[in-house]
Amino acid sequence: MKTVEEFLAYSIHLEQEAASRFGELADAMETGGNREVAQLFRQLADYSRLHLADAKARAGFREIPEIGPMDFIWPDLESPEKAAIWGADPLLSRREALDVALAAEKAGHDYYRSVRDTTDDPETKVLAAEFVDEEAGHVAVLKKWIAAAEAGHVAPAE
Repeated sequence: MKTVEEFLAYSIHLEQEAASRFGELADAMETGGNREVAQLFRQLADYSRLHLADAKARAGFREIPEIGPMDFIWPDLESPEKAAIWGADPLLSRREALDVALAAEKAGHDYYRSVRDTTDDPETKVLAAEFVDEEAGHVAVLKKWIAAAEAGHVAPAE
């Protein structure tokens, strides 16, 4: 990542896709009667929308490059935080749904960490570090949900 403008273009796209996919997963869990996990996925979609709003606000006074959806270069085929589409299967177990979400959040975290660790641009490095911290919080929340599920609880204790 050579410039903060390029980083913001990628971040905006990544967070839009994450919010959309987590919304789809929430709808699927709701359809399957798994309201607790649906609520968690809606919370994750909200986190992504907050991250998106932050990236857009930071981009507001900059000239952000226009990158077509097929022109982004990601570590895998899709943007890192776009949860696996099979996670929208309403017959998915709670644990499987949480694993899908955790994989997406870890991928987002790893992506931002990679940018932080490889960029030579000091401004991009600082901004990517902030995004790493945000994603680490999301990973921690999901790990609490998984621990609760393994203990036989519907959701983690507050």
